[in-house]
This record gives sequence, structure tokens and C-alpha cells, in this order.
Amino acid sequence: MMAMWRRPAGAVGIAVLVLGALMVAFMAQLQASGRAEVDSARMAAQATDGTEWLHDGRTYSAQRYSPLDQINAQNVSQLGIAWYDDLDTFRGVEATPLYADGVLYNTLPWNITIAYDARTGKRLWTYDPQVQREFGRYACCEPVARGLALWKGKVIIATLDGRVIALNAADGKPVWSVQSTPKDMPYTITGAPRVFDGKVVVGNSGGDMGIRGFVAAYDADTGKEAWKFYLTPGDPAKGPDGAASDNVMEMIRKTWSGDYWKLGGGANAWDSIGYDPALKLVYIGTGNGSPLSWHYRSNGKGDNLFICSIVAVNVETGKYAWHYQMVPEEDWDYTCTQSIVTADLKIGGRDRKVLMQAPKNGYFYVLDRATGEFISAGQIAPANWTLGIDPKTGRPKMNPDAHYGQDPFLVKPGPGGAHNWFPMAYSPRTKLAYFPLYESGMVLALDPDFQPKPFRSNAGWGGYTGEAAKKRGELMKGAVAMDKAYLLAWDPVKQKAAWKIPLPRHGNGGVMVTGSDLVFEGTTRQTFAAFDARNGKLLWEMPVQSAPVAGPITYTLDGVQYVAVNAGWGGGAAMVERGQGIEMPRAPARLIVFKLGGTAQLPALQPAAKAPEPPPLRASEAQVARGAQLFAETCAVCHGQQAIGGVKDLRMMTRETHAKFNDIVLKGLYADKGMASFADLISAEDAEAIHGYLIARANEDWGGVSDGKGPH
Repeated sequence: MMAMWRRPAGAVGIAVLVLGALMVAFMAQLQASGRAEVDSARMAAQATDGTEWLHDGRTYSAQRYSPLDQINAQNVSQLGIAWYDDLDTFRGVEATPLYADGVLYNTLPWNITIAYDARTGKRLWTYDPQVQREFGRYACCEPVARGLALWKGKVIIATLDGRVIALNAADGKPVWSVQSTPKDMPYTITGAPRVFDGKVVVGNSGGDMGIRGFVAAYDADTGKEAWKFYLTPGDPAKGPDGAASDNVMEMIRKTWSGDYWKLGGGANAWDSIGYDPALKLVYIGTGNGSPLSWHYRSNGKGDNLFICSIVAVNVETGKYAWHYQMVPEEDWDYTCTQSIVTADLKIGGRDRKVLMQAPKNGYFYVLDRATGEFISAGQIAPANWTLGIDPKTGRPKMNPDAHYGQDPFLVKPGPGGAHNWFPMAYSPRTKLAYFPLYESGMVLALDPDFQPKPFRSNAGWGGYTGEAAKKRGELMKGAVAMDKAYLLAWDPVKQKAAWKIPLPRHGNGGVMVTGSDLVFEGTTRQTFAAFDARNGKLLWEMPVQSAPVAGPITYTLDGVQYVAVNAGWGGGAAMVERGQGIEMPRAPARLIVFKLGGTAQLPALQPAAKAPEPPPLRASEAQVARGAQLFAETCAVCHGQQAIGGVKDLRMMTRETHAKFNDIVLKGLYADKGMASFADLISAEDAEAIHGYLIARANEDWGGVSDGKGPH
């Protein structure tokens, strides 16, 4: 019989209690101090140890491959929810969570960061960096955050308003903070910070807004800047930048024409940044140009380095090593910021250390990661911006017709890309890469009256009126007809598809692959699913009330394998869907954690609100037309083209909201929700015109607007 424990009496009892309390506090402090103690040795061990997920791509190779195999094809049907956490937002949640030492770390829109007990889902701490909400209007595709980093007891985040912050992993309190971007320009950060052998490497967003892209590195222990590398040339009259990129600036300047520096240039590294610890090379994937139109950006001349390129620099110094440009003369909003994955492959009978990327432009690239030598490129989707890739030089054979003028042209792929930011995975077992594929097109034309405006999206695109608009409409029918989405398995050696599985709609999520040959991905069926990595067979699928766009992870705790993913539909793909009026009702975003035999149940999905009757239209036809133009320039990035969908569907405003319209737009009444004042960009007269346009749109579609849908 087990003896009952009794409270000791008297002074001895008090001493025992005090000693016990001290012991508990000591053990808690010991456990907390050991959290997230990630260093180079621990990262190297991840090559074979799949118990944790310490880095955005799990290992420095960013393969998003885990050797774990407890969950396999035979038992994956038993997968259920272990626990979930409601994240209290309808914004897109794009972050890959991290796991270390029994704790799951996650980051949400506005960079709110949470640590969880990975066994139970209990929140251990929450940190809100109080991001200035007006930065939400500078973010292309919602105020998202795609991840965070761990290093020596610190959780490192990069905020939308350009700060890099190190938090104590034990309690979430700031250790150091630095401002990474200039505060007088519309820079944002949406990509995950990466820590490579003690250097925090961070890019930034905002290429559409007329800014100059760069990447910076900071000491992970102190926050001190180690180096900075600019990705486009600055004003030559100002001389050198005093940056690591100075020694190549003259080389890249020769590839530009005109007063390019006045328009920013772009090339922002807004997402993927890779690393090889043996070569000590950081691989920077760069974005689109600013303005988007090559004609307005560089007089239609020059390759415009380093737009849509991969640039390799030394991790310690930032010194340039090599570059490869996927899209010279970039004119179509293509970016090369998608997943950069490294692997060792046997190609042509040779063992090659390679780097792989599938950017927006419709091709899958394999490069030598030591030298940047072009090895091969395979076409993954319809593409007509080029007539092919030269197999020897790797230079695309540009299609002159694709450099559109004022006459609209249907370019393939569209700006949504053949493959966008959704993370790619690679399995060393199957030797296949896995990623969501999108077959798309977009009709582009020059705006003959284009005048760049500060703090606005500057494309230089037009063709929205008159005969050009008619032709655009006809061509867009072809773009809509070709619209298809897949989960693709790609052989990087043979440069051909191994298999591809049709999926509905653009926006299927990031991919993770395991040692049991399972591919996990969120789908636009609002499910989380597992596929056979060898043949694409669907093995398991669970409805989760939203489309999980983020990259999933897997880890083990107490001998049990878990899979975790953020299910929060949003970002660019969601904005396209909202803009088409076809968005599905969904639940608020959640972090969902699965295990074999999990029994937790999600609450029932609440029905969507019906569209309220709009107020009568009293604005003149001229006011409505002006409002439409102002809305397209200022509001559409968040609220959808033609005011269809968006973060908030403004056709569905209540009478009460209509009454407060000017206070919301000009006085920042809803600044805490991300709708900052626009009084610095528009006048009261402008606001009235926009309001008139929105009332007109609401009346046009009322009766067809239900659950966020409309006739368009």
C-alpha cells in the first residue's frame, strides 16, 4: 500500500517547504534557460536528427524534409487533432512555426509572437511588438509574417515596420532590437529572418512602392550590424554606399538606363534566403523591379541587375561571390524570392553541389551553389515571356512581343507566378522536389500617362479604358480559361514532372515531406492533406475550415510524432480569390497540431453574414468615376479590384459604417485594426469620391453579394 504524504510540522516542515519551493524554482529556471539553445553544432545535427524543427526550412539546406517516420502510409488515416489554438484573426497566417525543447514558437500578422507548451497547447508567453498599423497599407499582400528564428536562447523576429528583435525564449522579453530599414520610406518586412552560424540575415519588402532593395546581417548575440548589401544601384552622384555591395555597384549600374535611382529599382529580397555552412555562402533571392514596367523603370534598356536573381555573398563579410539572373529585362512582376533549396545530386555522372529554385517565371532551375554555374532549367508551366532557356549560358531567349506596349498582351505566367512564396520541399529519399504549381496568365499594357507617386504601388501598367480595355477583356477570357492549380513532384535531374495532382484554385499551401514518404500540404479545399511522395496518391485529408497556406512542420515529443500547421487563409492568393468574388466562408485562423489518435474537435463553422442593403447613390457620375480611379490607386491592394472582396469587402458596409466613413479613412478611427488614416495621401474631397464609388458598387452588386460573393 502506498504511504500517504503528510505535511511536516513545525520549523522542520517550514524548512522542507521552502527547500522544495526553491528546488521547483531552480528546476523551472534550469528548464527555461535551456530553451532554444540553438547553435551551429545543433543545426548540423539536424541533418540526421528529426526530433526538432529549429530553422525555417528545418535544416540550413531548407529541404523541409524530416527523417521522422512514425506517421506513415499505413497509419496516417488515424491522424487526428491533438490540440489547436484560435489566433483571433481573419488575416492570412503564413508563418512556419518552430519547435525546440518542448516549446512551439509561432508568429502571426503584425508579428505577434507566441510560445506554447507543445504537449498541451497552453500559451507560455505572448509578445506584441506594437507594429505601427499604418505599415499595413504598404504591405503588398496583408501584414503577414512568414516565420521566425532561434539562436542561443533567443527567438528572433523581423517586424512589418522594419525592426529586428531578439526575445528571451524563456519569457518573451526583448533582449535587443534594431531598426533594419529607413523609417522615411515604405519598407516592410514579411519574410522570415534567418540565422546562419550566428548572423541574423534579413531582407525586406516594398519593391512595388518605389524603394531600393537590400539585405542586412546582424550579430545574433548583440544586434550589431555586420554588413549590408544593396541589390540595385543608387544615385551615382552620392558616391559609394559604404556597404559590402560597393565593389560590384559599377558592374550592376551598367545594366540600367535613365534616372532609375529616382524610382527605387526594387529587387527586394522579400522571402527566401538560403545558406551553405561549408561554403559560408548566403544565397539571396531577389524580387521584381520598381516600377514593374521595364519601360518606365529603365527606358526599356538593360538587364537591370540584380532584379529576379540569386546573389551569393559571404556570410561573415557580405562580399559578393556570384550571381545568376533568371529574368533579365524583368517586365512582368516576376520574383525569384521563392524557396532556395540546396542538395547534392548526381547529374551527368558527376556529383554536384546544387541549389534549386522554382520562381514565378515558369521554370525550375538547378545551379552549382559554389560557383553559380547554370546547370539546367526545366519548364514547369506555360510561359511565353521567353522562347526558351539557352542550355549552355542559361540566358532566356526573350520574346520581344512580351515586352508589351499600350496594346494589351497576354503574358504567361501571370504575376501570381507558376510558383509563388508557398514553401517547396525536397526529399533525399525520392530525389524529388514538391511544391504547389499554378498555371496562369495576365493581360498587361503600358499606361501612357503613368506618373509615379510616392508611397503608392507603381506599376506603369494601363489599358483599362477605351479600345485597350475591350481587347484586355477578350484576352482575359483566355487567361481565365487556362487557370489551373496542382501539387507537383518534380525531378530536378531529369527536369521533368514525376507526377502532379490537380487541386482547386490558386493558393494551395506550403509543403513538407517525411522519411516515411509522406507529403503534407494545406489545400484550397480548406483541408490539410497527406499524399504519397512516390506517386501523389491522396492518403489522408481532414477539413480544417480554412486553407492552410503556411509551411507545416513535424517533430517528436515524449516519443510521439506531431505535425503542426497554421490554418489561416490570406495573403496574395486570397486577395485574388476575393477579387474574383469566389472566396469561401472560413473560420478564424488557427494553429493546429496533429498526432496519431488525436481526438480534439474544431468548433462548428459559423455562417457568413448576409450583405446589408446599401444606402442610395447620391454621387454624380463624374464623382463615381474619379472615386473608381482613386480606389484603384490607393485602396485596391487591400480591398480588391473593383471593390470585390479584399481584407474587408467594402460592398458589405453597414449603414453605421457608411456614416463613419470619413472618420475611418481620414481620422484613423480603426487604426488599431490596421486601417490607418490616409489623410496624408487623399483629401476630404477624394474620400467623398471614393465613398461614392463604393456606394455605387454596393448597389450594383446588392442581391448578388452574399457570403462575400458577387457576379464578377
